[in-house]
Amino acid sequence: MANETNVPPPKPTTLEGWVKLLDGVRLPVPQESHDRVCKAIRNNRSSLRDIAELMQESPALALSVIREANRHTHGSMTEPAENLDVALNRLGLKRTEELLARLPAEPQSEIPKALRQLQLISQHASQQANGFFANRLARLWQDIHWGSLLFLSPLWPMALTHPHLLEEWELRVIHKGESARKVEKQLFGVRLLDICLALVDVWRLPIWVQQGYRLLLNEQRELVKVLRIARDSEHPLRQQNRLDDDPTLRRWLNQPANTVLLANGLALSAQQAWDCPHSERWQYLTSLYLQISMDEVQQQLHQQAANSARQHAMPDLWHPAVSLLWPWGMNRVHAGLLPAPAPTTEDLTQWRKQCAELLVEPSRFTNAMHLTSSARDALVACGMRRVMILMADRTHANLRVHQTAGLPKEAAGLNFVVSQSSVLQRLLSQQAQVRITPANNAQFSALLPASLRAQFGGEHLLLRSLVNNGRVIMIVVADQSGGPFSEITVQAFGKTAQCIEKALHSFSTRGQ
Repeated sequence: MANETNVPPPKPTTLEGWVKLLDGVRLPVPQESHDRVCKAIRNNRSSLRDIAELMQESPALALSVIREANRHTHGSMTEPAENLDVALNRLGLKRTEELLARLPAEPQSEIPKALRQLQLISQHASQQANGFFANRLARLWQDIHWGSLLFLSPLWPMALTHPHLLEEWELRVIHKGESARKVEKQLFGVRLLDICLALVDVWRLPIWVQQGYRLLLNEQRELVKVLRIARDSEHPLRQQNRLDDDPTLRRWLNQPANTVLLANGLALSAQQAWDCPHSERWQYLTSLYLQISMDEVQQQLHQQAANSARQHAMPDLWHPAVSLLWPWGMNRVHAGLLPAPAPTTEDLTQWRKQCAELLVEPSRFTNAMHLTSSARDALVACGMRRVMILMADRTHANLRVHQTAGLPKEAAGLNFVVSQSSVLQRLLSQQAQVRITPANNAQFSALLPASLRAQFGGEHLLLRSLVNNGRVIMIVVADQSGGPFSEITVQAFGKTAQCIEKALHSFSTRGQ
């Protein structure tokens, strides 16, 4: 098993090489989940259903059990176990316990972040699938749940062995817009979808997972046709007529297996932004598939994201629900102020360029001031008008201003005693984000140092802690001149914070 401190295995360049490497990886399981399941297995009063429910808390554990059950039936006429209940029945308690003994169990915080982030996306996808499709297709809820949770599982072992390749793929394909085929040829030697599909076949994962990858690889023409119809969401009758005119395409769209792909498309694209082109495409397709309005899709999408975050969010991982308005239904126009205008295409291009500079490896920064000035520029590029970056001292007793933008010169000399503010104490104790709005302004402003709050007039403010090696070392404070935020800028702020954290990690490990 590889982790963040071990030397990664050599990078394969063929499909066979990748399958052999990734199939041999044993995924770590959170120690707490491992212990609970072991205890339940040894308890005579525990039913298989009880054990299965405990196992679902760890996606890696669920995948390992399903893979093991299918490994024992590979090549036989037996249908593959497509969910945890069937897998447990096939294996029995003795073989399940033997499998648990072979799996590496580690404290949650020591499991590499790239793996936990990818599994969090899979859990978010499962929540979206349950919310959108499981009630409507109640008879198929098991297929929907397990297909959506395991869809990205072929990438989980890669997040352990070569996390930097997945990060570079995201940077170049998603943020820079380079050709996926060209980038994957350079990074992996083969298409990423081919690697995923090959592992799905070897592990005998649910058939709907296989169908999703085959669609992405071989049925692009149908997908483009359906997307053209889906974009005409203002005219549902015209959409229906166009589908009626092409019954083959209508049947293709209405396959229940598509629910798995739609849920993962929604969850994966939300990592970039709720209203980026990638996310909008999956929202349009979901609207057409369910024959509901885009407004209803977006409302359900955001509610399920919040439900997912309540169940699965971790302080050091990014969950897109963080960038949503909260509480639900809160009026976006406060005190007569309209939200700040959304960034232009040119603004976003400049922002992506700034983030790309933060993500260059090995770190190009010569000192902390060099890094934080680049971080400040990225925050301004994402749409923030006033920015303050605070650096904690070694004892976490004080925070001093390290960088500013859009603030008076005197602000650069400020120093804050952490013990005098419960909000700063909370932000320094663990990764967190506080969003001040007219609804909570009085409450939070009373808990912040007066000299800090005085720099940011208005009732809208974001504060976020930044972590390196499990420890908060910086706090970012930013706003859009005190008025309501543009939601695109809030989402870009979250992604920028992630990029700064990656830059901090690269900087602190340079030369190692």
